[in-house]
Amino acid sequence: MQEPQVTVIVVNHNRAELLRQCLLSLLAPQGADFEVIVVDNGSTDGSVQVVEEFAARAPFRVRLIRNKTNLGFCAANNQGIRASRAPFVALLNNDAEAGPGWLGALLEAFADSRVGMAASKILVHEDPRVIDKAGHLIYLDGQNRGRGTGELDRGQYDRREEVLWPDGCACMYRRAMLDEIGLFDEDLFAYGDDAELGLRARIAAWRCLYVPEAVVRHHRGATLGVASPRRIALIERNRVLLATKHFPWDLLLLNPLFYAARLAAGAWAALRGRGEAGRIRGAGARLRLLAALLQGDLEAFMRIPATLRKRRQLRPLRRMSNSEIRRLLWRHRIGLRELSEQAAFAAAADGQRA
Repeated sequence: MQEPQVTVIVVNHNRAELLRQCLLSLLAPQGADFEVIVVDNGSTDGSVQVVEEFAARAPFRVRLIRNKTNLGFCAANNQGIRASRAPFVALLNNDAEAGPGWLGALLEAFADSRVGMAASKILVHEDPRVIDKAGHLIYLDGQNRGRGTGELDRGQYDRREEVLWPDGCACMYRRAMLDEIGLFDEDLFAYGDDAELGLRARIAAWRCLYVPEAVVRHHRGATLGVASPRRIALIERNRVLLATKHFPWDLLLLNPLFYAARLAAGAWAALRGRGEAGRIRGAGARLRLLAALLQGDLEAFMRIPATLRKRRQLRPLRRMSNSEIRRLLWRHRIGLRELSEQAAFAAAADGQRA
């Protein structure tokens, strides 16, 4: 059998109904020859049966990789990538649904041979007038956020343009790029993994193009929940490891100052009921948030020696100088106020929908 042009990888753990809707969305004309690989991380809720029933009637090849336990987003995606022979690999979260022509639109981004990543226009599933992500931005302590998150979609992100990296919820990678720079860092497990891979690729001089015609709808926070302490700890841990692995040393030494400024801005926003922290009510819930941040920092501290070894191993891949990396991060930065109050945009959108 001839290998398809694209392999779509869907990682799943106990999300049978979301997975069903995700797979059904791929039945819409996609404008590309593709297969689907579902990597199931030890589900016990009938997810495997959903895949088997779908595969029996799908007009494209569907393969299933079954893990006995939850290996995490990174390891599972790597399994899918290694099982594929297609020249392009697309990732689609099990809590996301692809629009018609999604794959074909992403493929158009790769006409430029130095484009190694393509980003989708990701909308909030519950109200597709609201943007979830249109590429990514970064704050200078390593925390990254979706570009446009929570904004009403007024066409402000309807232009094809370069972005920092794509969100792993719905994106496409060139296999030649992955062969050069490597796959997801499995030590991250989940959250921030797309940022680490994306920044690694950018430092190796690969580009990322945002494609607004490639539309996906996403259930936000369906994996662990937006306010899950474990989610918050993983995000905090992995932003420290991202900076340790890839930031220039002078920027890395300033990391505690940027982090302190972000915490202060977040606390001020929370006092006014704004931002993500502003949605967390009660002293007990906010103490749990603080404990999750401290847990993430502790876990990061324990992993720093191994991360520094990875940093040294990646030196041969670097095609950017430290000054070029700083300019890249500055060009795609998110402002402190926008970062700390970003969820307020979503709250405003909620008010307009009511």
